[in-house]
Amino acid sequence: MDILGIKFLGVSGETGRKLLITLILIVVVLVLRGVIGWLLRHLREGVADKGGNERARFWGRQGVSLAALVVLVAGLVSIWFDNPGRLASAAGLITAGIAVALQRVITSFAAYLIILRGRVFTVGDRITMGGVRGDVVSLGFMQTTVMEMGEPPGEQADPPASWVAARQYTGRIVRVTNDKIFDSPVYNYTRSFPYLWEEIHIPIRYGDDYEEVERILLDVARKHTSELEQKAAASLDELRHTLFLPDTVSVSPRVYVTLTDNWIALALRFIAPQRGVRPLKDAMSRDIWSGMQAAKIGLASGTYEIVGVPPLRVDVTTDDARSPLKQ
Repeated sequence: MDILGIKFLGVSGETGRKLLITLILIVVVLVLRGVIGWLLRHLREGVADKGGNERARFWGRQGVSLAALVVLVAGLVSIWFDNPGRLASAAGLITAGIAVALQRVITSFAAYLIILRGRVFTVGDRITMGGVRGDVVSLGFMQTTVMEMGEPPGEQADPPASWVAARQYTGRIVRVTNDKIFDSPVYNYTRSFPYLWEEIHIPIRYGDDYEEVERILLDVARKHTSELEQKAAASLDELRHTLFLPDTVSVSPRVYVTLTDNWIALALRFIAPQRGVRPLKDAMSRDIWSGMQAAKIGLASGTYEIVGVPPLRVDVTTDDARSPLKQ
């Protein structure tokens, strides 16, 4: 191929034509993708359900991105490999190179397809994956973006370290490669059963009326979780149609009593939503403490009382005659 008298090595008129067509194809696909994305954003603005609106936008973007990728790949193959024999040879070389150099990339993209097809999680789900806990805010071909949340005190030792002692946002945005689904479990808080079983532990002294404390705990739990209990029971019945769950699984509040060498430990088990657990436990703890104060029952603690002191005798002797003790 000659341009201004300069001959480019290995570039013919046919190759230049294919390069031009390739550039046009890329530009057209990108422009169409942008236009369709713009239309999807504006068509969904009138939707009243904000959560449904966001999910529709996400899936619309995902569909447009996948369609653009398929069209682009099909167009490039059609332009550059019109000869089937050449296509087979090039495909073999490309496949071998990709298998060696892009293992993690291929694995991440395969994981992306499994996430979509296997309904592992989607945008808006609360998950734990690859040691990261939080809400999925974006899902890409290679990475999942998570708004990180903290953990209750009992789980603070789990990596990564967090300064928020509850399942609330820390403010950090974390990106996790999709291939983590092959290496570690994925915990989904919201996919099939959007509720959690929570517990509040109350230690009381021996001699106090533990049955009265049990009544207070159950009354408070029913006051704050009665509506949640009905919704969770319906969701649990639906889950039994797809998964095997024993009949002993219950969403009703219950108190368990444990005897220790220091106090009587009462554990209140109740159902809670996947989000908003901390405010719920805060309100319940306040009501429990008010009820215990009204019943004149206190909390047991690991304090110790000294009930007796052995006699103490001090004997001071000296050989110095000038000592003030002998004057």
